[in-house]
Amino acid sequence: MRRVAAGLAALTTAAALAACGLTAPTGDPLTRPAAGTATAEYLVFYADGGRGEALAAIERAGGTTVATDPRLGYALAKGGGDAFVNALGSSPSVVGVSTDRRIGFASARSAGRDGSGPGGAHPATGRATHPDATALAAEQGEPLAGRQWDMRMIGADRAHAKAPGTRKVLVGVIDTGIDGRHPDIAPNFNRELSRNFVTDRPKDPDGDTLDGPCEVSGCKDPVDRDDDGHGTHVAGTIASPVNGIGIAGVAPQVQLVNLRAGQDSGFFFLKPSLDALTYAADIGVDVVNMSYYVDPWLFNCADNPADSKKQRLEQRAVITGMQRALDYARKKGVTLVSALGNGATDLGRPVVDNASPGYPRGQEKVRKVTNACLNVPAESKGVISVSAVGPSGRKALYSDYGVEQTDLAAPGGDLLDGKGTSATRAILAPAPRDALRRTGKLDASGKPKTADVVRDCRGDACSYYQYLEGTSMAAPHATGVAALLISRFGKPGKGGVTLDPGTVERLLHRTATPTACPKPRAYVYKIYGETERHVCEGGKEKNGFYGHGIVNAWKAATVVR
Repeated sequence: MRRVAAGLAALTTAAALAACGLTAPTGDPLTRPAAGTATAEYLVFYADGGRGEALAAIERAGGTTVATDPRLGYALAKGGGDAFVNALGSSPSVVGVSTDRRIGFASARSAGRDGSGPGGAHPATGRATHPDATALAAEQGEPLAGRQWDMRMIGADRAHAKAPGTRKVLVGVIDTGIDGRHPDIAPNFNRELSRNFVTDRPKDPDGDTLDGPCEVSGCKDPVDRDDDGHGTHVAGTIASPVNGIGIAGVAPQVQLVNLRAGQDSGFFFLKPSLDALTYAADIGVDVVNMSYYVDPWLFNCADNPADSKKQRLEQRAVITGMQRALDYARKKGVTLVSALGNGATDLGRPVVDNASPGYPRGQEKVRKVTNACLNVPAESKGVISVSAVGPSGRKALYSDYGVEQTDLAAPGGDLLDGKGTSATRAILAPAPRDALRRTGKLDASGKPKTADVVRDCRGDACSYYQYLEGTSMAAPHATGVAALLISRFGKPGKGGVTLDPGTVERLLHRTATPTACPKPRAYVYKIYGETERHVCEGGKEKNGFYGHGIVNAWKAATVVR
């Protein structure tokens, strides 16, 4: 049976719809379009109080309403192409319409890649060289702790003994999945609460490879699988346990909940993102990490004259739908943390977007954009957005920035932060063995073939880790610090404990290490004989490179409220 919307299998009963928070329209059968009619699936967002008129507009436009989600104010509908969407756009009750398509991808950069490929990688990154012996500190604590410059930078290594977190805190990772079987993830992985909101798609609409062949029957992976590796890396940075294996995360005793919204290919779709946020809110998750940005529009503009009516409606749907889901989660006690992005862009002064719409491939166009256009969820309301710094503490070359947009900074890695390039300047965290094998990073015996992969063996049992850089790697450091604060100051609540997101945000700001703009403010990055200039605005207490400062786990572990 075909999908009704992105990541949602077609539903045929009211009970099945209710399981996803959806409601079948009263009196409306779950009908199918007439044979031979070309249809697509849409999320139709309606104005407050506009549900009835929106459903009528769907019918007038020749479509069929499948279900509605009263929590976020949208209908799932089937309809016939551009004419259907444009007709809906004429109704004052409809505020946005999005098709079943990709709208984002994870913002990580492999320390072993040449900078091409998904994730907003900068072409000047270059391929990592093998790390020098002098680049690694003497290992102490966990076996690979000496490689974790990031944890030392924010004092997490010291905080572990003082405040490691509590299992009453649930951290949701909205990503490509979590390898719940990884030895350095499994002790803190909550399999019972974890959910996979996506179904693998072997091909995209043009017949090109998207996720590739399905690994399981039905193409829906188990909740403990991550075929990409991005989500596992994020999860490990947050909460790898202190267990004598590999590394330790920022909050090594909190629980990890897989809220998978990303495809194997690393792309994200709107419906799974909405489902992940609402589910997190309903089960009592305390903080979620969102290390991806929403697309096919890198910048979502409500009224860009360069876009068609259909394209404007789609961008409005992204802005409106995600904001409603974020608001829903925040009102239920979920602290929201996002990666800022890897475009090396001042988000307060965007000028050109030449990467949108990014799906299907080949649809990109060059268009002018302004600060009225939003990168979602990083620029959505109520979200704590995190820029990335390298080992020296400078803002990473690739990291987006902006005095309005940057709330905090955290270690994200920067291969170019020093002489030459080195994988060890990125962030080391767990990696799924199967994903490494598929990408050719392991030989037949399981030995790493590239400098960005590290193996830690105890007897016959081995676990794997990978160096990655990106704001994707910065955000989970902030998420981990938030988990420590919730562990210390949270009160009994659904899921274990709870702490108002506004309070968590204030404590994150209060415990961060204030970091001033560089002098001169126009910082010049030197890239293989060329230069790139980023201008930092604001004062030491709040600026476009570091926000309120670099997160500090030690201060979070010791601050008196």
